Formats: sequence, C-alpha cells, structure tokens
Amino acid sequence: MKRRAFVETAVVACGVTAILPSCAKEQTEKVPGEGAIPQESGQALETKQVQAPESQPGQGTESKQVQAPESQPGQVPDFASEMLHSDMDGIGPDGKPTGQRATFTGASKADAKPEESAQNQMVLTQEEQDILDGKQGEEKAKLMKILVVFGNTFGAKKLGDLGGAPHSNMFIGAPYMKSLIDMLDQCAKAGLKSYAPYTVNPRPYDVYNVQNNPKDMELVYEGYPLQKDLDWVHVRLGAPDLNYRSCACYLDEVGNAPEPGTYVAWAESSAVNYGNSALGIRTNRNGAGMDLICAIMGKAPIFGLMTDEGRRAKWLVDVKTTKEPDWGVLGTAIGRKVVEDVPYVAGLDKYFEGGKLTADNLHLLKAMGSATASSGAVGLYHVEGVTPDAKEKGRELLVEGYQTYVYDDAEQQRIVATFENLWPDKEGDPTAAFIGCPHNTYYEMVKWGRLVTEALDEAGKEEAAIPVYMFCVNKIRDRLAEEETELAGKMKRAGMVATNMCGVTWAGSKGFSERVRGVTNSAKTRNYSSIRYFPDEILVKIIVTGKMPQGA
Repeated sequence: MKRRAFVETAVVACGVTAILPSCAKEQTEKVPGEGAIPQESGQALETKQVQAPESQPGQGTESKQVQAPESQPGQVPDFASEMLHSDMDGIGPDGKPTGQRATFTGASKADAKPEESAQNQMVLTQEEQDILDGKQGEEKAKLMKILVVFGNTFGAKKLGDLGGAPHSNMFIGAPYMKSLIDMLDQCAKAGLKSYAPYTVNPRPYDVYNVQNNPKDMELVYEGYPLQKDLDWVHVRLGAPDLNYRSCACYLDEVGNAPEPGTYVAWAESSAVNYGNSALGIRTNRNGAGMDLICAIMGKAPIFGLMTDEGRRAKWLVDVKTTKEPDWGVLGTAIGRKVVEDVPYVAGLDKYFEGGKLTADNLHLLKAMGSATASSGAVGLYHVEGVTPDAKEKGRELLVEGYQTYVYDDAEQQRIVATFENLWPDKEGDPTAAFIGCPHNTYYEMVKWGRLVTEALDEAGKEEAAIPVYMFCVNKIRDRLAEEETELAGKMKRAGMVATNMCGVTWAGSKGFSERVRGVTNSAKTRNYSSIRYFPDEILVKIIVTGKMPQGA
C-alpha cells in the first residue's frame, strides 16, 4: 500500500494554506459576490475574507451569522488532489475492489472528487469572522483560515465549540513534520494554548528499554531530529508530562474520556474509533496538526461523524461465529468490507455482561475497533446493546437500504487465510513478540504476565525464548509494579519488557523487517507492518518455544 507516502502528504496539507498560502491561491482569490475584501499589498494571508454586514438593532454579536459568498468550483491545488480519499479500497467477497474508497467524512464513496467540495462555504459567527479578520492576532487569523478551508473542503456548514479534552497524534519529530512544528512553535511563542490540557500519542522510540543498542539509537537520532522541538511545543501548548503519553488516552490511568455527545477534534485512528464508538463522543478522523489547530481555537468544522446523520449505519454486521470471535480478525473483516462507512454490529452483546464496558472487557472493542480503522478507515461503529448510541437508538441507526454482512466461522477463516507472511526470511524463527497496539490496559498487562509466566513454569523455564515487548503507558507499568509486585518481577525475569513507545512506528523504521521477525496478537500491528498475527493461545506457545507452530 501507498499509505505511508499518503500520510506524509496529508499530514502537511492541513497547515499548508497558512505556511505556503500561494498553494491555495486559485481557491481563495477568486471569490465572486459582494463582501470580498481587496488584497492589500504585503498582506500576510493571501485570502479574500468575508466582510461582516453591519449589525441590526437588538442583534447580539455572539449569535451573529456571517454568510460567506457563494463560489464556483475552482481548480484544486496539486497538494489537495488526494485529500478526499486514501488508497484504502473496499473489498468484495471475491477479493476484488468494490470501487468504494475512504473519503474521511464517515461515508465511503466511489470516485470521490475534491472539485465537488470546492463550492461549499461555511457560515461564520461574528466572533469567528473577527478572528479571521485578524482582530485577535495574526496567529489566530492563520489558524482560523485553515479551519475555514478545511471545513469548506469537507462540506461543513459551521464551526462547533469543543469540550472535554483534545488528543493529538502529532508525536513524530521527523523532518517532514518541520513545517507543522514551526507553525505550532509560532503559536506557542505568541502565548496560545489548547482550550484544555490534552493527551498525546506515545513517542516513536524508547532508548531506555528497547532501542538501547548502537544500531537502533543511530536510526532514532537520524530519523527523529526534531523530537525535542516537538516535545517542547507540546509542553507549551498544554500537554502533560511524558508519563501520560498513550494512544489509548481513554484509559482510567490517562484520564481523557469525555462525556457522550461531546464535540472534540481528536487524531489517532484507534482513539477516534474507540472514542466515537465506546465513549459516544463526536469527532472526525483528524490528521496530525489539525488536532492541535482545533485545540488552540477550541473549534472544529461540524461534518461527518460529528452529525446525527453522519453517525447512522450503512451496514449491519451480523456476527454468527459458534464461539467468541477473534476480535482482531473480525475488525479487519469489517474494515475491509465497509471501508469507512459506519457499521452496526450485532451478536456481540453476549461478551459484555449486562451490556457494560468495564476495565476487564474494553480491550475487546479496542482490538476490534483499531483493526476496523487500520484495515479500512472506520471512525465509528455501533455494537448492539453495548455502545452508547446503539443503546439509545438501537436499529433506528440503520439507514434505509442498509447492506448486511454475515461474519461466521467460514468467513473468519477466509480472512485469516489472507494474512500473508511478509517476512523476508519466510522460514525463519520469530525473534520478538509485540503485545499492546493500541496500548495495553492494566487488565491486559496482568493477563499476559500470567499467561506467559505460567506457561514458562509449566515448561520448566524461567525466561521466554524471545523478548516480549509489552506496550503500555508508564502509569500502568507503575501500577503493575505496585499492585502485582511478584508478577512484575517474574515478567521482567522472563524477558517481558514494559515500554511506553509506539510499537507500530518502530515496526515501520528503516530496515526493521530485515532485522526483526515479529509476532503479535494485534491486527492493527499486522495491518501496518511485516509483523505476523496469531491468536493469543498460539502466540503464548511461540513465546515459550521460539518456534513457529506447524503449518503457520
């Protein structure tokens, strides 16, 4: 897939209109209709701004609406040619693409064209227009300009005020992030901050516990030369210390779990997916940078998964396996089938006692959901009898003419059979196990500690045959040491390494697949890397023996 190249382009695109305004010139200069302000010589923002009409008697400025003039479809800049879809295709029963592609609006489309969105114009309040006009400073004017272009591109009609707390996946200090880091540094120097303290994805490396060898450290310092600059930006904008860094920001130990119905502008596909679905918050799948732009402004364009209509389901997924499904395989199957359409999943409530999500079962939806987001682009799913929207509205969430996808034992096996061995040395023995993508919950850390150490005891061994990397937020590592001291000691002696880094980023680093033959129980990790996927019971055997099971 071309996903990595696409992401690098899309990451920069959200800020390019402020950093390189000439790129958007053809969309922003030719605005017909009354109210267009002539371009002033030397003006920092190369846009035509909408002049607010004078207020009427008795009309408050806070609720004043400013209608942007209508425009005709313009020429789409080169940088935006791929902004409305990625390379994620829907796959039919025959294994061939269906023509449906991800569009980042919560509804996949065939042949999505950015030109179709170029005619949209949002309605701004007087306060928002004042910000755009520069009355609250140049930096906020630039950020508002980006939000307006972003919202118009995706068909939003207005901006909404955000609540809860933001979550950012801007965690990689790589050279291609320089423009965004510089832009946010300017905001921090101007004294701007997020509307609330926010959480951030884990760092892309761990030179204390994992990459503590010369070769890996060389790659880290070559690959992430801007990491300290990025971390310093986060400190000034309102992020907590590094011990709270996690992709699973919604865990109790991290504490970012807004109330159902709250508008937020999160990034990180698995967090957006879990937040929309299991928490019932309202956010779109935002790119790195856009999350922080929205956080600083306290606003986001309202479209897609933030709307009632955008949260309705186009697919009924009927799970009919004879025993508990493999949650990662199920998620992969759903993502491939629906792309980014919203699925309504039936047949899973039996695995959640009383229809409740608890500390010892939320990992099931975390595994399934992250797989839907990485094999497709699912930002929201409903689980009948379990997730908030489904509990409130039930099958009324299904649109008229919805499609049905039956997931049974045969379909599960069909999906597993498509999991290709991507190791360069396909017959080699595994060299490392990766557990915790998204980051492990406390329940998972304890569960895996017992699974591995008890299997080693049974085999008469103290140490696993291969290192086992347990990815979790530092707060969970610390809790394990305090509450399960004996188990934590056995895990360490067994070669189980707790690390708060992002495992997928490590797996995507230069030369990783040539050096490491990894195994995992995370379908998300499998979807993004050369690491091979196995269910828990088989993965434990591999960890103990260091050998692949026969027929794998």
